[in-house]
Amino acid sequence: MKNVLAIKNLRVAVDGKEILHGLALKVRRGEIHAIMGPNGSGKSTMAAALAGHPDYEVLSGSVVKLGGVDLLELSPDERLKAGLFLAFQYPVEIPGVRVQNFLKRAYDAKFADREDKKFASVLAFRKHLQSLAAKLKIDPGLLERGLNEGFSGGEKKRLEILQLAVLEPEFAILDETDSGLDVDAIKQVAAGVKKIVAEQNIGILVITHYQRILDYLKPDFVHVLKAGKITQSGGPELAELVEVEGYTTAQVEIQAERS
Repeated sequence: MKNVLAIKNLRVAVDGKEILHGLALKVRRGEIHAIMGPNGSGKSTMAAALAGHPDYEVLSGSVVKLGGVDLLELSPDERLKAGLFLAFQYPVEIPGVRVQNFLKRAYDAKFADREDKKFASVLAFRKHLQSLAAKLKIDPGLLERGLNEGFSGGEKKRLEILQLAVLEPEFAILDETDSGLDVDAIKQVAAGVKKIVAEQNIGILVITHYQRILDYLKPDFVHVLKAGKITQSGGPELAELVEVEGYTTAQVEIQAERS
């Protein structure tokens, strides 16, 4: 199980109303999975529950395991240390907190128990950060600015991809990363995600409404989430079918879950 994020019978309620009804999914490291579905189907509820948002109640009988660790027993910061990362649909703006300082604090917290991951100085970390930004084709000037302060939608999403590269999780959930982005920004974000997956062997679960980012991400698996359950699974062709026919009429054979 060390290389698998396993979601089993996940049931989640919000304000006493059950939204997810026994969600089951497996994501292996190095794989890209896409979750598609209509509004209100439970996509963002799944992301928030996995991240440990207190407003989302995980009901009894649900099990989510990562590397043998039950995520449901961990606090949100402990889930990050265990190897889970969440890129938010609407990144928070924190004026006055410089991006590079924020990322240094986040990195130190993530790798507090890893002597082999510590940098000799703040300057050494900043050089590492600048190297990652250059590799991902991110403007280094963003590192000097306040966290998401005055950032465009594309800049916010690029910064989240940089955070992903810095924190080196085993698995990442990208909640509507393509929301509000133009074509060029989508291409850059997708290219960054693919580069990180290839270099760091990260398992990706991307939540999206549309096929457009999937054209560039080239997911290994696509799943349709409706009414709190995964109703269909397949390859990239499923996203194409949904794009043409919508969620109501699209029909494909459900793939058997990989063991």
